[in-house]
Amino acid sequence: MKYLLSVLCFISITSCHNRQNEQALEQLDKKSAREVTLKTVTQGDSVLHITSQRIWFNGEQITAASDTIITPLAPGTWNTMDSSATLSKVPIYVTVQ
Repeated sequence: MKYLLSVLCFISITSCHNRQNEQALEQLDKKSAREVTLKTVTQGDSVLHITSQRIWFNGEQITAASDTIITPLAPGTWNTMDSSATLSKVPIYVTVQ
């Protein structure tokens, strides 16, 4: 048990120490970057999930694109446990590859 406690303390200390290597968003080099904006807009009984991208290389914007996915406001499922659930309030999960 003592060993387990000491290992957990060591892991927590090293994980807190590694946070100093992170840079603030304002400090990142924006000359060559990919800017992605996610936006959710409710319009009537539909939800618009809008993704906009701009790609910068050597300080110049080389391309921009936008994509919209339209879904109904309320999910059409058989589960009626939560009637207040709407697709405008679902969490956003981002995967970077």
